Amino acid sequence: MTTRRGQPPQAPSTARHDDDDNDNDNDNDDERKECLMLDAAEAGEEIPSDADEPMESEGSEADGAHEAGGDGAADEMLVANDSVAHFAHADSIFCITQHPLHPELIATGGGDDLAYLFDSTPAEGPVPPAGSWANSRAALAPQARFDGHTDSISAIAFTAPRGEYLVTAGMDGRVRAYQDTSAAAGPGHGRWTGAALVAEAQEVQEMNWMAACPHPQHPNTLALGAADGSVWVYTVDGGRAEAEAGLAIVQVYYLHTASCTAGAWTPDGALLATVSEDGSLYVHDVFGELAAASGAGGRSQAAPAPSVVALTAQDQRFAVPGGLFSVAVSPTEAFLVVGGAGGHIRVVSLPRKGSSSSSSGQEDADHSSTTATSKANANAKAKSKIKAAGAPAGQILASIKAQDDSVETLAFSTGPIALLAAGSVDGSIVLFDTTRRFEIRRHIARAHGDAAVVKLAFVPGRAGAPDTSASWLLTSAGMDGVLRRWDTRGGGASAASASAAALAPVAAGGPPAGLVHEWRGHRGMAEGGGILAFVQGGGGERIVTAGDDGLSLVFDAPIA
Repeated sequence: MTTRRGQPPQAPSTARHDDDDNDNDNDNDDERKECLMLDAAEAGEEIPSDADEPMESEGSEADGAHEAGGDGAADEMLVANDSVAHFAHADSIFCITQHPLHPELIATGGGDDLAYLFDSTPAEGPVPPAGSWANSRAALAPQARFDGHTDSISAIAFTAPRGEYLVTAGMDGRVRAYQDTSAAAGPGHGRWTGAALVAEAQEVQEMNWMAACPHPQHPNTLALGAADGSVWVYTVDGGRAEAEAGLAIVQVYYLHTASCTAGAWTPDGALLATVSEDGSLYVHDVFGELAAASGAGGRSQAAPAPSVVALTAQDQRFAVPGGLFSVAVSPTEAFLVVGGAGGHIRVVSLPRKGSSSSSSGQEDADHSSTTATSKANANAKAKSKIKAAGAPAGQILASIKAQDDSVETLAFSTGPIALLAAGSVDGSIVLFDTTRRFEIRRHIARAHGDAAVVKLAFVPGRAGAPDTSASWLLTSAGMDGVLRRWDTRGGGASAASASAAALAPVAAGGPPAGLVHEWRGHRGMAEGGGILAFVQGGGGERIVTAGDDGLSLVFDAPIA
């Protein structure tokens, strides 16, 4: 997840207003009251009050128009609605996560200082016709409610590989871990029909992002980035008697000098890359595996070894004025990409490891190594190793600028087509061919109009299924409140022709080239209802969003 000073990317500040705004609101309220006042002589009828009639509640965390699981938010919506189900918070939903084994289980955190877990499966019965909130079903009911934060929840994640714990992190600096208590329920194991707080910590004033570690030898481990620039790696152990001991610190890094805006693990979970508003990139050998492989020995928490890659704005070749806001690691683990202000992208090589170590992450029990998709990934990885042989760690392989504003999101394809997708605040999406020196394959200008592109993700395969991946499909979400899916095949003749092909339909008033489908239901930027995040696990045939309008919408997205 990408954040700036603890705020979700490009999210309007709907939850906070300064004193001047409050004063203006009060003045406007007074003016409206004056306009509505009537003299006694002008009143045509006096309606006596009914003493037995209960007064209307002013609302609380559990009540009101945005009651969790209520219908008030939907009743107010006048926009088109393509969703098949929805869930509501009392304020903006800043983060969302999906259970790794049960993709129908969704957890969200928001500006109401609360997190909820719910089953996103639509209710049984006929599907209401798309197009109107008046035809929508009742809101989904929460399966669990998590409180304890005193400010907005900025990050949320299930631990890997089995989703044993749900961890929340907030703008109050708190990190809270909950354990699934349905394990003793037999058939309900792992269904989160019950939950209990097992660990809590508060080391900083504000947390920005969180990422679960995929390393098979280090389960229930997460990395978090803070507004003060620090990076924390915890392992959750729900068996400890005291909550403070249930979050064991694996490593802490104090290298960034400004807010740590994003982080990403390598696919095998051995290395962690983090970026900052100060324009720096660090890659950490968290568990000491790289050091051990090179004969340098392991690593201790008291004296962590230097980062295996360290690049800062002092290096003019790497410098991005305005800072870095996104990072993604290639599926081949040969390089990573960072995105920042002004549309700048840097491609940086990663240290090489032994072939057995590099492939260890692919042997996770939750991912079949025998599918056609996995074979394609293995072939791509082998080609990348041959091509990248001899490139030292931390070498700047490419400097790219194809967009006009900050690159907020980056995503790699995982199938036979080796692509990098970049989404920008200027509303565009650019596809790069990573096998051809990052040649532009397609430039989709105004992919989300003038609204920022907040998140991109290629459709994943379904774990354990025989090649269910449609890895050429790219899902995008923007502050315009629209979810879109793109076919990324073709369009690779040249950067100029790709850009012209993408722009032509827009100029003619038609959809951009490659657009497969779009889904609506959020208010959109003008109404303070952009999409801040989404998940699409389980093969990509169901997408669940996190909206700035306080709604989490469920969309059916069948793949032909």
